[in-house]
Amino acid sequence: MLAFSGCHVMQSRVDRGEVIHLTLWQGVNPPPNRDVLQKLVDKFNQTHRDIQVESLYVGQQDQQLPKILAAVVGDAPPDILWYNPTIAGQLVELNALIALDEMLENSPVKAEIDPTLYASMEYNGKIWSVPFATNNVGIFYRPSLFKAAGITELPRTWQEFQQVAKKLTRDTNGDGQIDRYGMFLPLGKGEFTVFTWLPFMWSSSGELISGDSQNAAGVVLKDNQGAIAALQYWYKLVQDGSAMLSGPERGYETEALLSGRVAMQLNGPWTLGELQASGVDFDVFPIPFGQRPATVIGGENLFLFKTRPERQKAAFKFAEYAMSEEFQTELALSTGYLPINLKSRQSAKYQAFVQKVPQVKVFLDQAKYGRSRPIFPGYNRISDSLGRAIESVLLGKSSPAEALKTTQQRLDLIFK
Repeated sequence: MLAFSGCHVMQSRVDRGEVIHLTLWQGVNPPPNRDVLQKLVDKFNQTHRDIQVESLYVGQQDQQLPKILAAVVGDAPPDILWYNPTIAGQLVELNALIALDEMLENSPVKAEIDPTLYASMEYNGKIWSVPFATNNVGIFYRPSLFKAAGITELPRTWQEFQQVAKKLTRDTNGDGQIDRYGMFLPLGKGEFTVFTWLPFMWSSSGELISGDSQNAAGVVLKDNQGAIAALQYWYKLVQDGSAMLSGPERGYETEALLSGRVAMQLNGPWTLGELQASGVDFDVFPIPFGQRPATVIGGENLFLFKTRPERQKAAFKFAEYAMSEEFQTELALSTGYLPINLKSRQSAKYQAFVQKVPQVKVFLDQAKYGRSRPIFPGYNRISDSLGRAIESVLLGKSSPAEALKTTQQRLDLIFK
């Protein structure tokens, strides 16, 4: 009777037009992953008839930023934003977000969140977002090409990786031109290049931030030996002919790996579905280390914008649903993203999936070495400047030390 009464009240609200319509802005890619999200949103709408969420694709994340900022300044933001955590500080500075501490504290889902993800949620002592999905970066490779090159052991160190990349680089038809490169490196100033390069800096004991600073003025790149070593390492792979550079801002694309033009590529578990559907052989191993193992924690969080109390409450209901075991398991099984929900990771359904797709275990195991990018205001400026330095070095326009010195000068003018 109580259930019937509750349904009756909900139906009455629906009949009176008291349905809260929410907008979710997202940039989920590739398109099949976007379809998965839409199915999950549809399921929420079917079970919450007084809350209806419209999921809108608003472009790649680099394309989204101007739209987001324009919407905030114009007082027309979405209710919910799907975006990587690095935008948090900028939106907090604009007074655009609601802090989620109290709502999360009273939510049963809080105990199910992977605790390593809190670094991506907290800024200045408050929680400004909740995790939607997580991942990290590893090395995808073609086992058949390794076998053809006589490689029987996967590289663990930078030195071993460079040797393997060189051995995989081939002129397959004898015309004097390289037809297959050992490694595929991202070229461009965008976030993907910086995102996949950071593990190399951390692996060589470099740090982006001085001490525990939570502001952009704490970034130290000049004479940063770890950063110099990481840039030098990437450049060596290009210089010795064993690495192929991507097209500008296209380092995440997998066509070169699938076609066999390259044998290895930095990427994340979000590509597992695409690679499985291709029918080609592939596998994954952890990023080789310089001085210590490292990877970068990726994925996106959900941000709730300041609107009206009833809309904010409804938006958090959707956020709770997105963090739930059910949602996270279905998202993970369909896309390759790692669940942010610990119950989901431990569930029989997900464990069976890991047994079936063992590449996932590489990312799960490697997560303990993961580091999050800063989320304080100005990270986008830091990333852009760092991306320019990486691009300059890979194109042979400047040495690592020169590029980082120039970057530091640019950042000091902005933040000091």
